[in-house]
Amino acid sequence: MFQEVVSFFTTGLLSLGWQEFVMYGIGIVLIWLAISKDYEPMLLLPIGFGAILINLPLSAVWEMYGESGIMQTLFNAGIISEVFPLLIFIGVGAMIDFTPLFQRPWLMLFGAAAHVGIFLTIIIAMVFGYDLKEAACIGVIGAADGPTTIIVTKQFARDLMGPIMVVAYSYMALVPIIQPPVVRALTTKKERLIRMTAVDHVIPKSVSISFPIIVTVVSCVLVPMGAPLIGFLMFGNLVRESGVLGKLSSTAQNELANIVTLLLGISVAASMRAESFLRPQTLGIMALGLFAFICNTAGGVLFAKLVNLFLPRVKKINPMIGACGISAFPMSSRVIQKMAMRDDPQNIILMHAVSANVSGQLGSVIAGGLLLALVPLLAG
Repeated sequence: MFQEVVSFFTTGLLSLGWQEFVMYGIGIVLIWLAISKDYEPMLLLPIGFGAILINLPLSAVWEMYGESGIMQTLFNAGIISEVFPLLIFIGVGAMIDFTPLFQRPWLMLFGAAAHVGIFLTIIIAMVFGYDLKEAACIGVIGAADGPTTIIVTKQFARDLMGPIMVVAYSYMALVPIIQPPVVRALTTKKERLIRMTAVDHVIPKSVSISFPIIVTVVSCVLVPMGAPLIGFLMFGNLVRESGVLGKLSSTAQNELANIVTLLLGISVAASMRAESFLRPQTLGIMALGLFAFICNTAGGVLFAKLVNLFLPRVKKINPMIGACGISAFPMSSRVIQKMAMRDDPQNIILMHAVSANVSGQLGSVIAGGLLLALVPLLAG
């Protein structure tokens, strides 16, 4: 009897290997970044704790007595079904005010320029031995758009879901660390001091209401596979702009977005089991994902510098706003505004940065739709 009791209490401990302890360490680091550094705590904290939870002895949270455990249920119901990322898109859409972009529609170009790194990374990933579908999932990390990354990865490389999701959300959280060195390396202080003229003309309400409807129809006609991404994002924005769903708009921006983000984080961690996460591939994904992120930031900045070659001196663009063409909304625009004020406390470029950042959100969704449509065709 004594032996059976001892065996009962030691089974879990004896089932642990070094891999599980490494995952505990990764989980603790993510939790530390969330709490100590305040890097996307709504995501990194549940992902970090979930990484510990999913690697506990015998994986009772994944499967118990032959039945799906709570984390497997959440993973299947929220991630595999795409429910969580699409619900988050409703919240994101409700948060976005497209007015700054309507006032400066030419800044929409940065939403395209700052996504060139996705396609460059796909090519490089294939050179390093990843197939086209895996390379597409790695490349889309550079968009800094978690829901889009989840949907693309779910379609093309489910076995890479764990490392890709952790890398994608970690780099999103590290925007304040990754972007400034890239921007400073590609710009001179004189360029960073450029001031941009404010635009304050009023946008008719009819434009704000029509925009999400028009974008949905046009985008989904051109790229049908992007319908879920574009549709849910624009639906959230229509709820905001309609003016008759104030309570629902507030709920989508706050309660809905917060609850789903919490569940999304811990569900993503369900794919971080040691045997599937601790592989040489993970290091490759980290390196290539960072490369994509840097290339997208650089693409936006260099595009702004190119445009400046053709503009008169009084209409020059501060090239830093090009970095906001990624989808890290609104973090990237805040980072760029802080950089501008560090060189010149009176230089306010936030609205231009927000315009580029909003276009980046649209750009990432369209890029995701293109990948979903083209990769299966090219992969044969």
